Amino acid sequence: MTKLILRAMDLDGFLTERDHEKIRILDARYEEAMSVFRQYDPASDRAEEVRDRMIGLYSELGHVMHEMLGEEKNIHVFSFETPPFIHGEASRLIAKLRDVRTEQPEFVYYIQRAYELLFNMAFQGTPESKHHILVKTPVGLPTQQYAIHKIPQIDDCTGNAVMCVMLRAALLPSMIVSKEIQEYHSGGYVTPFALFKIGRDDRQTEQNMSYVLDLKKSYFNLEMLDGKDWFFADPMNATGGSMITVVKFLKDQGVTPRSVKFFNVISAMKGCLRIARAVENVEIYTLWMDPSLNEKAYILPGVGDAGDRINGRDSHETPRDIIQLIADYGTRITALYRAQIRSIERTVLG
Repeated sequence: MTKLILRAMDLDGFLTERDHEKIRILDARYEEAMSVFRQYDPASDRAEEVRDRMIGLYSELGHVMHEMLGEEKNIHVFSFETPPFIHGEASRLIAKLRDVRTEQPEFVYYIQRAYELLFNMAFQGTPESKHHILVKTPVGLPTQQYAIHKIPQIDDCTGNAVMCVMLRAALLPSMIVSKEIQEYHSGGYVTPFALFKIGRDDRQTEQNMSYVLDLKKSYFNLEMLDGKDWFFADPMNATGGSMITVVKFLKDQGVTPRSVKFFNVISAMKGCLRIARAVENVEIYTLWMDPSLNEKAYILPGVGDAGDRINGRDSHETPRDIIQLIADYGTRITALYRAQIRSIERTVLG
């Protein structure tokens, strides 16, 4: 077997009738919002009236999604679970990522910030124990200076982790999460990486989408994955198809995780519900929840193609491989994530 294919109809089989009803309600609410979008013209006399209507609809959508997710204990949304005084930081960050004027360097900067917030949210409920970092500073007068810093002890939650990368858009986010683990771990643990080549045909609609795992272009060690905590990081969780495809393949090989964590900057309700139903012992952490998908399975309102906005666009004839992607990140990124790149190199080169 060189390829594994999972189809949209397989994914919908995981959803309950109640899940389908939630999705139908959100789709209808968002269609109402889009009807208002069509009326919005900043230069018109009705601009303020229409803008107020848009604000009201978005507020209603947020309340509806919050209520719908109240019973979903393994889906964690930043603004639903954190103190209100920090919600503005996440909201402004998401606004910058959405903005069509945000160019690639700034987009990457906000992705990095987003994953720092997600990481803190995921591990804020860990035990109260701390460990100490002793730092030698550049100040040598009147004697060598040192500083002591106390940080949360999260070794038990992260010291068994493997980063499972669904390539392209997920590569840099996975490196960021791995770096956060390294910085918080008392021993500076650098996660191993498992790299999976997942593709979907954008010529298809969301209803008949196929997710193809290309094993010839994937790099992983099954023994290394068995019994470990699988961490996935992908900026967008639209349908959940790629992640479910990888987990299904690994379990079919007899490999079982201790736990599964999925980190997303923006998720669609449908993708979260599919994963929550299909993947046992999963925890989903998302900075922002969006209500709907279009017929091409893009999140609405979304950010467009997050992979292209992080990595730059590939030509169809000469798509870049992982080495080219890393090289294109430039020296600032590669120097910052040097340990992660070495770990990826060990995975690829064996």
